[in-house]
Amino acid sequence: MLGSFQKVASIVVVACAAAVIPVVAHAVDDDDQKFLAKAAQVDVNEIKLSELAIEKASNPAVKAFAKKMVTEHKMMTASMKPFADSWGLTPPTGADDDHQQEWQKLNGLTGNDFDKEYIDQMVSDHAKALDAFTSEAKDTKDVKFRATVLKGKTKVAAHKNMAYDLKKKL
Repeated sequence: MLGSFQKVASIVVVACAAAVIPVVAHAVDDDDQKFLAKAAQVDVNEIKLSELAIEKASNPAVKAFAKKMVTEHKMMTASMKPFADSWGLTPPTGADDDHQQEWQKLNGLTGNDFDKEYIDQMVSDHAKALDAFTSEAKDTKDVKFRATVLKGKTKVAAHKNMAYDLKKKL
């Protein structure tokens, strides 16, 4: 009699575990993870270049844009952090090689030359980022992640437009 009870109890435990596991062990899409890693790197790159621009820009509008980039890219990083944490992704600690080289180049420039180079980089970076955000918003199956991506896409589009408008004025 006790053997039958143990069998039934084992079946109940296995059935309960099977019902819970899909909810707890939500499969993360590799493309979502790749996008998130790329978005995190973009944020770090923009923050590093923009912090330099806050110090070196000669045009007040470029300096104001740089301050906005630092603030808003830090906010975007914070909005993506819960996904990175739950997916086990480690955030980047510095600019990628291309942006480290761009930082070195910018650091050697002054005045209008600095302002133009920085804004050219911002137009280019934000155009690439906007393409990535647009694709991810369309392709992701994760509803909560899509909402965060769409908010980020709106910010990136605004940044691209601001940078483009500044470029025309320099």
